[in-house]
Amino acid sequence: MRFDARARFGAIAAMVYEEIDPLAPDVAAARLRLLGGLAFLDSAMRHATLGRYAYVAASPFARFTVDAGGAMLDGRRLDGAPLAALDEVLRQYGTQTIAGLPPFQGGAVGYIGYEFAHHLERFAVPPDFVPDVPSVQFNLYDTVLAVDLAEDRAFIIASGHPADKSERDDRAHARVAAFKTTLEAPTPPSSTVVSSTPALDWRSNFFATDYRAAIERVRNYILAGDIYQANIAQTFEARLPDGFDPFQLYLKLRRTNAAPFGAFLDDSDLAIASSSPERFLKLDGRTVETRPIKGTAKRSADPTEDQALAAALLASEKDRAENVMIVDLLRNDLSRVCEVDSVEVPVLCGLESYASVHHLVSVVTGRLRDDVTAGDLLAATFPGGSITGAPKIRAMGIISETEKTARGPYCGAIGYLGFDGAMDLSIAIRTVSFANGKASLAAGGGITVLSDPAAEYEETFTKATRVLAAFEDDA
Repeated sequence: MRFDARARFGAIAAMVYEEIDPLAPDVAAARLRLLGGLAFLDSAMRHATLGRYAYVAASPFARFTVDAGGAMLDGRRLDGAPLAALDEVLRQYGTQTIAGLPPFQGGAVGYIGYEFAHHLERFAVPPDFVPDVPSVQFNLYDTVLAVDLAEDRAFIIASGHPADKSERDDRAHARVAAFKTTLEAPTPPSSTVVSSTPALDWRSNFFATDYRAAIERVRNYILAGDIYQANIAQTFEARLPDGFDPFQLYLKLRRTNAAPFGAFLDDSDLAIASSSPERFLKLDGRTVETRPIKGTAKRSADPTEDQALAAALLASEKDRAENVMIVDLLRNDLSRVCEVDSVEVPVLCGLESYASVHHLVSVVTGRLRDDVTAGDLLAATFPGGSITGAPKIRAMGIISETEKTARGPYCGAIGYLGFDGAMDLSIAIRTVSFANGKASLAAGGGITVLSDPAAEYEETFTKATRVLAAFEDDA
């Protein structure tokens, strides 16, 4: 495509941006993927606030990872606790925010795996835990395509990092030009036609009877007073055929299960395709927001029946109690790092509807204390309460004991931490990981004393069905 005369340049300090003709984010991702290290934060389910922006970044200049031994930058060990090291890396490349542009303007994009929790709390590791497998991986991007879906505007934004200050402006302009050239080129044919997917042989880590028995054991923990709630999942795995392209799968997934917090991350050893409906943390200035989901009901193609299912969810004593427990947990987590009396719950058990399910969603907000960093916020809240349970630490121990497998990216967080301090992370549910020739997908639910084991088992399939549908030829 050609860009018209509406494109214009602007700059604040070392930051450079150019407004370009808008293009579909998935098309942009297909083109920029050629640069390597693709990160696509997608809002396939558009929403005035939750699904307003899409971001595509590629060609990172560095990689931050964490394994059992601590943090690394491009394979070099960093001193201190992992989140303090992440704070320091972000400070090193700090930038000013360009007013009027989408909120992510360059920074770290990637995931925090569930097992990172072992750096924060002491609880049993699952039997298949591998210490040298990264539990955190963020690529650092100096250039990003930011799309405002509400206003139909697109911007290429570049900071010029990691060049020296004297050369940063030149590098930023060169990077904008390189991105623009790539975006103007034709889309690679392999990224425009979604190929058929052979039927995969999905295997769960639970038989149906074993999963129901596991739910009963968790209920017994609750009756004994150990916990109030725990989120228990089953994991599906399938071997992939030769030549399988995870990006093409994501193109299907964004249609079958459109979500406001979609993501596709592509690295040589691991790809992640996510269609999450749930925000974990958003940091805007000093204001933090989390949006826990607890309570799920399947949808119906019949409008009358669908409305009745939604009404039944809103009236469900079990689901509302589950949601309120997690809201209390998150209020407590945020209170550890927020100003006194600033934590509020503007929405309690609101209804949100997606492709295959209705959810109960609450909103908890607060204002961070001036001495609190993004790393401090993550340390106080990770993993999200909606996918662990209450009390959190004991619930996580029961999860390891019950599931007996590492969750990996699932139930961790996916998103960005900006060089300017902005942050937006999802809870990594409705998420597929691709590694070592296999695809992995997990689905679970919050178990309370009111849980019915058979119904909980069926709920995992309700949550997984639209993701699994993306692997089918007619998706």
